[in-house]
Amino acid sequence: MINQLISKIRRTNAPIVVGLDPMLNYVPEHIQKAAFAEYGETLEGAGEAIWQFNKGIVDAIYELVPAVKPQIAMYEQFGIPGLAAFRKTVDYCHEKGLVVIGDIKRGDIGSTCEAYAVGHLGKVQVGSKWYGGFNEDFSTVNPYLGSDGVKPFLKVCAEEKKGIFVLVKTSNPSSGQFQDRLVRAKAQEGDKPLYEVVGEQVAAWGEEYMPQEGAYSYVGAVVGATYPEQGRILREIMPKAYILVPGYGAQGGKGADLVHFFNEDGLGAIVNSSRGIIAAYQQAQYAHLGEKGYADAARAAVLAMREDISSALNGKTR
Repeated sequence: MINQLISKIRRTNAPIVVGLDPMLNYVPEHIQKAAFAEYGETLEGAGEAIWQFNKGIVDAIYELVPAVKPQIAMYEQFGIPGLAAFRKTVDYCHEKGLVVIGDIKRGDIGSTCEAYAVGHLGKVQVGSKWYGGFNEDFSTVNPYLGSDGVKPFLKVCAEEKKGIFVLVKTSNPSSGQFQDRLVRAKAQEGDKPLYEVVGEQVAAWGEEYMPQEGAYSYVGAVVGATYPEQGRILREIMPKAYILVPGYGAQGGKGADLVHFFNEDGLGAIVNSSRGIIAAYQQAQYAHLGEKGYADAARAAVLAMREDISSALNGKTR
């Protein structure tokens, strides 16, 4: 799957993933009204509203980007109807030829972790038949329970030829509270930030899980755009890991911050923007499109993001 992702990045010339993280206050009023007219002001109505909202976004951007990243919490808040909307969104994105990164940030141990891995990336047996639960292509994984919380995902990835992005240095302001703590991984080494230790382990896992052809592993990393210097360091530590970069746009990251997340081949990173794209119509520069033009605003935001990143990578803003 990592090679498919890279192929789509090359074809679109857009190392971009659109975060499908809908809140109801992002969904235009006319979509909410239509959903509530059919299902009432219920969880089912909310699920229908976010599904229709997502569909409009995907229809507008699917040929511009290689991938989408639905954040499962945004769907779980609406209970079972929300999870149904999540699965419908995943299936529709696949129909449109998009790679789907399930942003689930799971981390557990034993049979619980195995169940998460199977549910999101693998297949579960029901009698004599096998089914995919949510059927994403990649998922995000929290490594801070140790290798017990990652290896079940690696096993499923090897079986299904899928991939994971391991949280290494996240984009949120308080990430350094733990991730920047100095630790000593080996007696003969000096102290280093915990995120570097995790990055080294991601690189080691990645060496074990390489496709037969290609330069990048099934095991990627999450490193926030809001920490460009740490991104430079981690790029060197994890040369074969694709880096998923959140924090662009609404969280303050911009193209000029991203140069060192990429390798010399122009690959190695894919940059996420969520509300900066899906709620772009609420921004001043796209307000003229109105609520009914929300999908057109999302498309315009993708094109602007692509130009910003391309300019940075071509050295115009170095």
